[in-house]
Amino acid sequence: MAYGQKILKGDAYKRAAIKRRHIRIRKSINGTAERPRLVVTRSNRHIVAQVIDDIKGHTLASASTLDTSIRGGEGDKSAQAKQVGALVAERAKAAGVEAVVFDRGGNQYAGRIAALADAAREAGLKF
Repeated sequence: MAYGQKILKGDAYKRAAIKRRHIRIRKSINGTAERPRLVVTRSNRHIVAQVIDDIKGHTLASASTLDTSIRGGEGDKSAQAKQVGALVAERAKAAGVEAVVFDRGGNQYAGRIAALADAAREAGLKF
């Protein structure tokens, strides 16, 4: 064991692993004006999706389960993730975005992340 290295347990270990994966993914994924980055941030209760132009450093569109149109909606967390995916795709299209690069944020492409991506594809965003 290296000196100064803490051994993490439980949830702290999980968050650190997600952070490591996200850093590794971001080495190869960049959002441009033509194809901005669709970033998904997931917590235990909520999910947030943002369409970001990395060159300018601007958020072009965003949606989350905290939006008034989705908050308190019916269904489980996967159903709410589908609503967020459709809403972010609608807002991105209104901002003039047709295609995006998907950034899963270090999370596994399953469950709520996959539901959000599928709903965004169905709403017309190209990955």
